[in-house]
Amino acid sequence: MSPDELLRELGELATSVGPAVRPAGTDELLRSLTETARQLFGAAACSLALLSEDDSELIYTVAAGEGADDVTGMRMSSAQGSAGWVVQSGQPIAISDLSRDPRFSREVAEQTGYVPRSILAVPVETPQRTLGVISLLDRDQQRPGADQDMMLLSLFADQAALALASVDAFNALGRLLLLGLAEAATGQDLVLALRQAADGLPAADADLMELAISFSGLARRGAAERRLALQVLRDIGDYVEGRPSRPR
Repeated sequence: MSPDELLRELGELATSVGPAVRPAGTDELLRSLTETARQLFGAAACSLALLSEDDSELIYTVAAGEGADDVTGMRMSSAQGSAGWVVQSGQPIAISDLSRDPRFSREVAEQTGYVPRSILAVPVETPQRTLGVISLLDRDQQRPGADQDMMLLSLFADQAALALASVDAFNALGRLLLLGLAEAATGQDLVLALRQAADGLPAADADLMELAISFSGLARRGAAERRLALQVLRDIGDYVEGRPSRPR
């Protein structure tokens, strides 16, 4: 196999590894979040828009309610409209009369076939960065408990952020595996091809890269060393999650 063919196959393998092993049902979970939020808040529509890789655009990933079919997949500048203001500022927003607010982009709304009168939107974020925004359009502001809507919608945003963070972690797994293989490989052509394939994937956390390389080193050890390493990782996971350690 030529180096180019090897590189292509490795790139395809790495691209497929993450989606293959990531938690099932992530897309369904995000769709369920928007539909549940729409019903709970008595809203005409609810949508989740995510920032593109370079943060220049918002991509409407899932939506429920009015205009959902048209808005899903739509892209807009991350500096545009009320949703753009939320991701740029990192602050939630509640506007009861959009026609009077300069941040509202009526042109974008018209593309969805539904022009809202009001919006409640909060950022979807992890401690590291902002991922996007979840928006409610024309919610029922007269229902009991509506004064707590911003706090409650923030809980939905937190759940979306957790799901998205897990997807990012599993998508990075392809790169980590390639880096680990490169560390373990003995042929220089293979090492070069592996590292080139890994460089074409989204950047992974440096600590995780080092962990992957450590795993490749363990592959050259005996079964007892691998079992010990696995037990240590389990103990660390149990400690972080606050659960008792599994019996040995």
